[in-house]
Amino acid sequence: MKKVVILAGALLISGVSFAQKNELKSLKKILDKTETPDAKQLSEYKSNASAAKGFLGSADASDKVYINFYNDITPLLEYNSALELSKGDNSSTLAKKFFTQAKLESMVSSMNAVVDFEKSSGKSVHSKDVQKLTPMLSTAILNYAIALGNDKKYSEAAKALYTSYQLDKKDQDNLYYASTYAITANDYDLALKYYNELKDLKYSGEKTTFLARNIALDKEETFPSKDMRNKMITFKTHDKPRDQQEPSKRGEIYKNVALILVQQGKIEEAKKAISDAKVENPDDESLMLTEADLYLQLKDYDGYKKVVNQMLEKNPNDADLVYNLGVIAFDAENFTEAEQYFRKAVSINPEHANAYVNIAALKFKEDKLVVDKMNKLGTSAADNKKYEAYKAERTATFKGLLPLLEKAYAIEPENQNVIYNLMTVYNYLEMTAKYKELKAKVKE
Repeated sequence: MKKVVILAGALLISGVSFAQKNELKSLKKILDKTETPDAKQLSEYKSNASAAKGFLGSADASDKVYINFYNDITPLLEYNSALELSKGDNSSTLAKKFFTQAKLESMVSSMNAVVDFEKSSGKSVHSKDVQKLTPMLSTAILNYAIALGNDKKYSEAAKALYTSYQLDKKDQDNLYYASTYAITANDYDLALKYYNELKDLKYSGEKTTFLARNIALDKEETFPSKDMRNKMITFKTHDKPRDQQEPSKRGEIYKNVALILVQQGKIEEAKKAISDAKVENPDDESLMLTEADLYLQLKDYDGYKKVVNQMLEKNPNDADLVYNLGVIAFDAENFTEAEQYFRKAVSINPEHANAYVNIAALKFKEDKLVVDKMNKLGTSAADNKKYEAYKAERTATFKGLLPLLEKAYAIEPENQNVIYNLMTVYNYLEMTAKYKELKAKVKE
C-alpha cells in the first residue's frame, strides 16, 4: 500500500510540473511574438502568468526566476498595449495608471535576475527579451517620473529615475536627473546619496548631441550617433545638421555636495569635497567656479579672491570665465566688483550680450536708489535743486546704458531681457518711436 501511495504522489507532482512547464511555454511564446500584445494576447498572458505564480512553491530555481519575471513585467506589457492603442498620446498619464515605485523595483529586480541567472547558468532563454524590454521600460519610467514631477512629487520622481539607473547602469544620466529631482524636493540626504554615486563614477555628463531637422515634420530631432544622422541627411529626409556640446556637470555636482554639507554644518567636509575634485580634475573650470562660490557662501573673501586670481592667471582672456566671476560677485552683492568683471568680459568679447544685460541690471539697481532719494525730497528750494541734480544723474545713467543695450540688441534681437531693458531706456529718454517698435516684439 505504501508503494501505491508514493507512486500516486509522484504522479501528482509530475502532473503539476507538466502544467507549470506548459504555462511557461505559453508565456514565452507570447513574449517571443510581441512586447505590445493586443487585448486577446494580454488576457492570455495574464492568465498564464497568474497560473504559473501558483507553482512558485514547487518550482526549481530556474523556473522561479522566470515565473517572477513573467509576472513582474506584466505592468510594462499592459502599458505598451495601452500606449499602442492611444498612438503614443498621454504617455505620462498612462504611466501613472500602470506603474508604482514598488512595481518598477520588482520589474527591474526580475529583469536583472534573468540576466544574472543566464550568465551564471549559460542558458539563453530571456536575456534577449530583457535587452528588448530595457529601453521600453527606461522610457516608461521617464514618462512616469515626468508625471510625478508635474504633480510636484519630486522625491518620488527622483526614486523612479534611480530605479531606471539600476536597470541600465550605463545610462548614468538617469542618476544625474534623479539627483536633480531630489534637490528640487529639498530632499538633501537623498540628493547627497545620488551625488556621491556620481562622484564615485567620475560622471561629467559631457557629450555631443547630434541633431538635424526632419524635413517632413519641420522639427529638429536627436540621433544616437553622428553616422546615423548623416545617413538621414544622405537620404534627404533631414537637413540642417548641427552638433551640440553638453558641458561638464561636474562643477554643479560638487557645488551642490558642498552646499548640502555646509547646510549640515560640515564646513571642512565641504572644502575637502571641492579640493578632492580639483585634484582629480585640475583643468575643470566649473570646479574652480564652485570653489569660489563656496568661499562666498562662507563669507571667506580671502579664500574667494585667492581662487579668482588663480583662475584669471590661467585664463585672463576667457570672456565666459570673467563673466561667470561677475555673476558670482553679483549674487554675493559685491556690485562694484561684478561690474568690473562684466565690463572686462565685453572688452574681451564685444559680442557677449549677457554681460551687457547684467551691466544694465546693476545700473538699474543704482537708479532705484536715486529714485528713492528723489521721492524723499520736499518742496524747498534746496530740495528742488537736489531733485534736478538727481534727474540729471538719471539721464546720464540712461544715456550711458543706451549704446550698451543697443549693442546687446544687435547681437540678440529676440532676447526678451534685452528688449525689456532697452524699452526702459527708450521710455525714459522719450524715444517714443523706438519704444513702440520694441514693444511690438514683446512676447506675452
